[in-house]
Amino acid sequence: MNYGSEKVGRDIDPRYGRSFIAREYAVAAPSNLASMAGNRILDQGGSAVDAAVAINSVLSVVFPHMTGAGGDAFWLIYDAKTGKRHALNASGRSGANATRDYYKGQDEIDIRGPRSINTVPGAVSGWIEAHRKFGKLPLSECLKPAIEYARDGFPVGDSLARFSELSIDLLRKYPTTAKTYLKNGVAPYLTGDIMKNPDQARTLEAIGQGGFDAFYKGEIAEEISHFLQQHGGVLTKEDFANHEATWEEPAEVNYRNWKVIAPPPNSAGFVTLQILGMLEHKDIRSMIGKEADFMDAFTRATAFAFTDRDTYLDDPDFNPVPIDVLLSKDYLKDRERKLHDRTLGPPEKGFGKKGDTTFSCAVDKEGNAVGVIQSLYWEWGSGLVAGNTGLILQNRGTYFSLDSERRNCLQPKKRPAHTLTCSMVFDNETGKPELVVGAMGGDGEPQTQASIIMRILDQGYSVQEAIDAPRWLLGRTWGEQIMGLRIEGRYGERVAEQLREMGHVNVDVIDNFSDLMGHAQAIRILPDRLEAGADPRADGLATGK
Repeated sequence: MNYGSEKVGRDIDPRYGRSFIAREYAVAAPSNLASMAGNRILDQGGSAVDAAVAINSVLSVVFPHMTGAGGDAFWLIYDAKTGKRHALNASGRSGANATRDYYKGQDEIDIRGPRSINTVPGAVSGWIEAHRKFGKLPLSECLKPAIEYARDGFPVGDSLARFSELSIDLLRKYPTTAKTYLKNGVAPYLTGDIMKNPDQARTLEAIGQGGFDAFYKGEIAEEISHFLQQHGGVLTKEDFANHEATWEEPAEVNYRNWKVIAPPPNSAGFVTLQILGMLEHKDIRSMIGKEADFMDAFTRATAFAFTDRDTYLDDPDFNPVPIDVLLSKDYLKDRERKLHDRTLGPPEKGFGKKGDTTFSCAVDKEGNAVGVIQSLYWEWGSGLVAGNTGLILQNRGTYFSLDSERRNCLQPKKRPAHTLTCSMVFDNETGKPELVVGAMGGDGEPQTQASIIMRILDQGYSVQEAIDAPRWLLGRTWGEQIMGLRIEGRYGERVAEQLREMGHVNVDVIDNFSDLMGHAQAIRILPDRLEAGADPRADGLATGK
């Protein structure tokens, strides 16, 4: 296996950053405050899971427009002691009273407000369960940085300031939200302003002291459910008490000399794996400098994978998802043969719905590796802060269909189909992890992850170069309803025209380093070092020791 830094004939673009190099441990997150919190925990002797809990709890405070304790999460964990790979599903189920009759007379589930909240937030159960199994420091210590930022204040980053201004009407709509996330309940916070959230500090302190029961069976569950019931919501205290995070076997596929894993359904992790599986026998290295050729093959594979996602993805407790078939060599080989069948038409048809998320990762000095994808679904989720908890609740349940003929149809006690996914790459020779990677961005998540994996493994990019490189997006993200293929401005009109000549339609050139392409983080694990990167499209940081 080649672990060098050769660039296989590719010149380094001076606009790209350089990866953070560490020898003992590393973290990467879309917020520098969250990354520093994770680094602090590792410096205290904590595990990669401890660092991930610290990072994601801090993100709940400093990145509340994208993620938080009121949302869902999926984890991938490699345990160096046993060599085992774990997937932890911390997504919430719908309430016992969440039926289609609850939305009678509606074609779709409410997007914002109390009626958009029909699933229990699962993220906290993920923190607690991962920590129970793999934590070293006390849970309260892992939550301490988040508590300090919430109680004492933190400087508002560019991303939070921008989305506060863009969503000002939503934030003003609900008094509890305005009180929590607007200055004097009226104005958006600006970059550099100090924001405090004492209610969330108290919530996090209670979790640190009481663990699962504090959030799902105690005063927090009582406060959230009582508030929702008062405002026409559907979740009850019993729904919270019945929630649990579950350990599952990761989905996996072979990609050349590597094995790539992702969370299984109800996560759409198999989309990333299908893209890789369909392109396994393509000479990706030869496409260096031929970006239109790369995007053409890639987006056609993506379209097939999205079709399978939209056809099969569901909660497997309600409808089995044929993962073994969808990731089989024969199936992927058949898909590969059809990639350039022009009779099938262009891939730009538009897929999916809105989504805003965060991905973070950590590797500790024992070699344990963790990736966590955590989300509120839309930016600011439901838009509603639950009572005095200081927490924005997700609107993940709006992804359910109200059509009884659809697999992802709303039913009580059901997990919705999830766009959330992340990936971990293993060397088939050693069985050890080589890369932890993930990205937020709805439909962009699997595309960004697969392209970064190929950039690094096939084309010789460093981690930061792969993250910084121009990206493309087939489908929708960030709340837009645009159909088509969008490419970042650094590609230019020449590449766009080449794609049109290849039969693609609705190809648009957008800004450089566009937010629409999501935010990616990754850590590569090499024999003599760790190489980490964070996305310049966010406020992120890769760091370590």
